[in-house]
Amino acid sequence: MSPKISKDLAKHRLEQAFDDLKASEILYQSNLYKSANNRAYYSIFHSIKAVLALEPIDFKRHKDVIAYFNQYYVNKELFPKKIGKKIAVASRIREDSDYDDEFIVKPEVTQEQINTAKELLKLVEEYIKEKIQ
Repeated sequence: MSPKISKDLAKHRLEQAFDDLKASEILYQSNLYKSANNRAYYSIFHSIKAVLALEPIDFKRHKDVIAYFNQYYVNKELFPKKIGKKIAVASRIREDSDYDDEFIVKPEVTQEQINTAKELLKLVEEYIKEKIQ
C-alpha cells in the first residue's frame, strides 16, 4: 500500500505529539528524566511525522524520517535551521537515555529536550493549520 496524503493522519499524529509532550512533562516532574527524554523525543518524532502525513511519503526508520525532514523542510527553511540541530541533539539524548546503562541524565538537559519538543510542536501546529486551510 502506498502512502497517501492525509489531513486526518496529520491531525492524529499531532495529537500523539501533544500526548507525548504531556507525558514527558509529567515524567520530568516525577524526576524520571530518562523516560521524560524518551517522551520528549517521541513528541518531536510524531510532530515531524504529522508534517510528512501531508505528503505521499512515509518511512519506517526514525533516521530516515529525520533526514527527510531536515533535507526538505529545514534546509529549505520551511522550519528554522536551529530546529534541525535541536532535533539531532534530542535524538542522540533519547538513544543514550534508552540504551546506555551508564548515561547520567541531568535535569536541565531533559528540560532542554522538553523545550525543543514544545518549540517544534508549536511550529508544526502552525504549519499544518496553514496547509490544511
